[in-house]
Amino acid sequence: MNKGKSMHHWGLLSLFALVVFLSVLLNAVISAVTIYILIKSGILILTDVTVMDAGRLLVFYIAISVPIGFVVALMASKVPLKPIRTLINSMDRLASGDFSTRANVGSVMQMYPPYIGVTESFNKMAEQLENTELLRMDFINNISHEFKTPIVSIAGFAKLLKRGNLTQEQTQEYLSIIEEESVRLSSLATNVLNLTKVENQTILTDTSVYNLSEQIRSCMLLLERKWENRDLDWQLAFEEHEICGNEDLLKQVWINLLDNAIKFTPDGNLIAVQIREKGDRICVVVRNTGSEIPAQHQKKIFNKFYQADESHSTQGNGIGLAIVKRIAQLHGGTVWVESENRETCFTVEIPKGIP
Repeated sequence: MNKGKSMHHWGLLSLFALVVFLSVLLNAVISAVTIYILIKSGILILTDVTVMDAGRLLVFYIAISVPIGFVVALMASKVPLKPIRTLINSMDRLASGDFSTRANVGSVMQMYPPYIGVTESFNKMAEQLENTELLRMDFINNISHEFKTPIVSIAGFAKLLKRGNLTQEQTQEYLSIIEEESVRLSSLATNVLNLTKVENQTILTDTSVYNLSEQIRSCMLLLERKWENRDLDWQLAFEEHEICGNEDLLKQVWINLLDNAIKFTPDGNLIAVQIREKGDRICVVVRNTGSEIPAQHQKKIFNKFYQADESHSTQGNGIGLAIVKRIAQLHGGTVWVESENRETCFTVEIPKGIP
């Protein structure tokens, strides 16, 4: 591989040197022939110089021009090709997986805008690739942790049950933990599949006009088991609203937002849902009381597997909000969060899309 790169570099060098050499030689030949013709024709008269002397002068001039042209070509080729060789070396390093590599044109070439433009574009590409690689590694580390935790828990309590000698209460407790961790593992796998699906989707399909208000009420009922015994106060501030969108995808949005609100709202506190229309767009707001999301985490919580709680608690797996963001984007909308004064408010704004 290195041999191929070296031959490639020498090929560029040889080609450029040949062009310069031929240019210098052609210029020398033209100059010498011109002087010879002028002398022979009598237009140019030099004292004590015969036509034969002029011919010898022509041969001598060409003979001197050849080595001079070669030296000039060799020296000239190194200057403009150096930044190109540097850029090619950087490309080779980047292709081999060294995403930290950066190209530098040098102080001499900074006066040439094309060199600067190419270098800046290359460095920007390398930086993006490096960031993508870091995200990929974080994704792998996080998903490994998220899958490993419930699996280890299930295996541990299954071993305790296998040993026996447990009271009825202990048996029921361990079985409940295994059930909860199994549900958690299943939910994680489902969310990963859903995220992969929407990330690979570029065109919104299967759209229809339906009752958005009824859909949100149905999502609340689907999550009833999680909030019915916690004395949560629900405040629904919306009438009947219709929207044109992918009903199945938007259902995931409301379930994820409502599920998060239920998880992080202390018992006996308030969860409010509001729908409002702004021209041809519609906003769904889910607000809950409880702990706040720190400002430094608010922009990151929509990233895959990012959790404001870095202890990786069982409250979530950091996938739901990434799904919410991607589905909103597919519908031509956006999502954002505001969190202060012990209140957290998620807002999804998308076009109504009704013809």
